[in-house]
Amino acid sequence: MSFRTLDDAKDLAGKTALVRVDFNVPMEGGKVTEDTRLRVALPTIQKLRDAGSKVALLAHFDRPKGQRVPSMSLQPVVDDLERLLGAPVRFANDCVGDEAKAVLADLDTGGVVLLENVRFHAGEEKNDPAFAAQLAELGDVYVNDAFSAAHRAHASTEGLARLLPAYAGASMRRELEALDAALGNPQKPVIGIVGGSKVSTKLDLLQNLVGKLDKLAIGGGMANTFLYAQGVEIGGSLAEKDMAGTALAIMEEAKAKGCELLLPVDVIVAVEVKPGAEARTVKAGETLSADDKILDAGPETVARLNAAMDGSKTLIWNGPLGVFEVPPFDAATVAAAKHAAELAKAGKIVAVAGGGDTVAALHHAGTAGDMTFVSTAGGAFLEWMEGKALPGVEALQVK
Repeated sequence: MSFRTLDDAKDLAGKTALVRVDFNVPMEGGKVTEDTRLRVALPTIQKLRDAGSKVALLAHFDRPKGQRVPSMSLQPVVDDLERLLGAPVRFANDCVGDEAKAVLADLDTGGVVLLENVRFHAGEEKNDPAFAAQLAELGDVYVNDAFSAAHRAHASTEGLARLLPAYAGASMRRELEALDAALGNPQKPVIGIVGGSKVSTKLDLLQNLVGKLDKLAIGGGMANTFLYAQGVEIGGSLAEKDMAGTALAIMEEAKAKGCELLLPVDVIVAVEVKPGAEARTVKAGETLSADDKILDAGPETVARLNAAMDGSKTLIWNGPLGVFEVPPFDAATVAAAKHAAELAKAGKIVAVAGGGDTVAALHHAGTAGDMTFVSTAGGAFLEWMEGKALPGVEALQVK
């Protein structure tokens, strides 16, 4: 993967940089409740300020569907961004047109302005060339620092990159380099962990991974579908029984491509899904009642997974191994996460993880900070793992 970064940009002094960031942050009562996405944008903003550029930030918030919705304004983000940046941040009530131009004209060198929600314009999500051209009028260079929006071919993520000299920001660069190290050009052997509830939502992912990985561990409700497909009793467990044929086909494909599938050999079973519920460990294949639900992987399965990680150089992880939100059914996810983090910390494995539930599970286990890289990108991370081209990344590639 070869893409242009800010290190390739020359003579930024006196220029206006249009920077696409992801400020779609959690809000409550008009206040930012979690500022991670603001923090990850800081290195790029500061690098441009130090280079003598004016910085105009482009972002979306929520889904206003091309309408001006006051409750979806980006203005509440300004105070937090100022605090984190340690410098003033102006705000423009529009992202195109005379108002945006006036604020930029009045901005000093090294100044920062946050432009209003790009999705207030219908042209954004339609990737309308005319709207992209209006955005391009505001700046001299374009910087994409929002990998989480890179799977969308929108005006501010793809169209604009075709109109101005375009570069990856620091956060985008870190993400792309980490993903390349995990699947693009990894150290082998490579192991993957894919969990979650449904095979149907991760079909493309599984089909792509079995052709790229040496080992693939399947957990969560997905594993129940694979067990059921093999005739293993799963009681009243969550499973997509109509996907049994697909599960068997994936197993055959994995075998043909030399990817070893790791399915649970023991499981944690309970009648109720509630904190502190009475649970028992059973071997996969033991008789279960209609009330029994498989809610986590068992200790033998975790030990086997940890041993597989010990023999690997690269790990890519998407999805928990059980119902981690409800202890005690978090045990397998926590144990595997701690082992992966120890290996990563010791430099024995490159451990890359991503996806909403995965990030939450790693924070729950207290291991997110010790992994090699944790992507918060959600949909973009998943589509990248599925082997799909991401428009926002394609637009930055060196042809």
